[in-house]
Amino acid sequence: MPDEITTRIAALNDQARRTFTGCRTVITLGVQALDDLSGLLDKVRRFDAFTPDNDPYGEHDFGSFIHGGQTIFWKFDYYDLDITMHSPDPSDLTVTARVLTIMLADEY
Repeated sequence: MPDEITTRIAALNDQARRTFTGCRTVITLGVQALDDLSGLLDKVRRFDAFTPDNDPYGEHDFGSFIHGGQTIFWKFDYYDLDITMHSPDPSDLTVTARVLTIMLADEY
C-alpha cells in the first residue's frame, strides 16, 4: 500500500505527464526522428498501464509502449532546483525540478 508521500509523487508525475507542465520535457534525437510525434506524445499523456512490474514503488515514474514499431520509454527524474543533484524530496514542488525524458528503448 503506497504511503502519503508516494501517492503525492504519483499524482505530481501523472499531472506533469498528462499536461507536460510542472516538468521539463526532454525528447531524444531518436524520438524526434520518428513520424507522428504528436501521436506518440498523446500516448505518453494517456499512459495508465501501471503494474507492479513496471511501477514497483507506485510513483508512476516510468512507462513503456510500442509506437510505429518502436518500443518507447518515458521516465521521470527528480533534481534539485538548480538541476545539479537529486531532489531532497520529490513530493515537494518547492525543492524539486521534474524532468520527463521520452526515448527509444535502445537509447536507454
